[in-house]
Amino acid sequence: MRLEDFNFSLPDELIAQQPAATRDASRLMCLDRRDRSVRAQLFADIPGCFSPGDVLVVNDTRVIPARLLGQKSSGGKIEIFLVRRIATAAAEEWLCLTKSSKSPRPGTLVTLADDLTAEILGEAEAPYRKVRFHGCGDFMQRVEEIGHLPLPPYIKREDREADRSRYQTVFARENGAVAAPTAGLHFTAEILQKLRTAGVVIAPLTLHVGLGTFLPVRVENIREHKMHAELYSIPQATADAVNQARDTGRRVFALGTTSARALETAATSADRLQAGSGESEIFIYPGYRFKLVDALITNFHLPKSTLLMLISAFAGREFVLSAYRQAVAERFRFFSYGDCMLIL
Repeated sequence: MRLEDFNFSLPDELIAQQPAATRDASRLMCLDRRDRSVRAQLFADIPGCFSPGDVLVVNDTRVIPARLLGQKSSGGKIEIFLVRRIATAAAEEWLCLTKSSKSPRPGTLVTLADDLTAEILGEAEAPYRKVRFHGCGDFMQRVEEIGHLPLPPYIKREDREADRSRYQTVFARENGAVAAPTAGLHFTAEILQKLRTAGVVIAPLTLHVGLGTFLPVRVENIREHKMHAELYSIPQATADAVNQARDTGRRVFALGTTSARALETAATSADRLQAGSGESEIFIYPGYRFKLVDALITNFHLPKSTLLMLISAFAGREFVLSAYRQAVAERFRFFSYGDCMLIL
């Protein structure tokens, strides 16, 4: 399990910088694990890949506009990136990343708006800082008004107004993510309705995608890598739907690696899904036995990433990398705003 085993060559021009004209206008590469076949089609045709009684598990997390731009009392510019609210704090305190020409000292005051300031409290677990916010009534409402959407680092442009909708899924409900569950970006309300009409059960859960999804693996032996914790919550109705599907021989489709990680985190030793909330730190790489996921819908992922390792565990590393080479040859679009893959 060497890091280099999950590398592949990707031309920069295949990294999508913009979403497709419409959500369902992307391409879909279908991988069948049974006969090792690969075929290309349009994402809009994905309802034909389901059968009545199948369950599609979706992640309803919502990306917050986590990038706050401000000015230090010294006059210097600074960016404060919201990562996670400190639930035990009495005030509006968050774990944040900061970016400025000079690292801010504890006690530094930052003006974000006429009615909103930030106070740097000090360092937390590296690389985060504790930040307390002052001066407005509804903090998250103000963040929605002045914040910038945190597009991934491989999208080489500033966020735009259109990203406010296109970098969210149509079923996003629960505030808390700093990155989108990107496989869900392809789905439209019309496609979801087609699935329901065909007898497919749409079952939501929440996993708030954190910055760990972009952090590189820095160890050569991937077994030594430690995942960052992400909060998840699974409703009882979703657990019931997944367990009933397994009892009746129907398939469980995980929409995205985030849904897959939440499902596998909450799976019991008897391969049942347990409702509840907690933190997921599960690291899935080849050799892992999936307990609940029968099919996976996912975007194309970064070389040497934990997400590529997860789908390699699901479909086999050599099969996945072969499909990636084919996707490059056929000019599929990669990463968050790119095309999609279905693994059956």
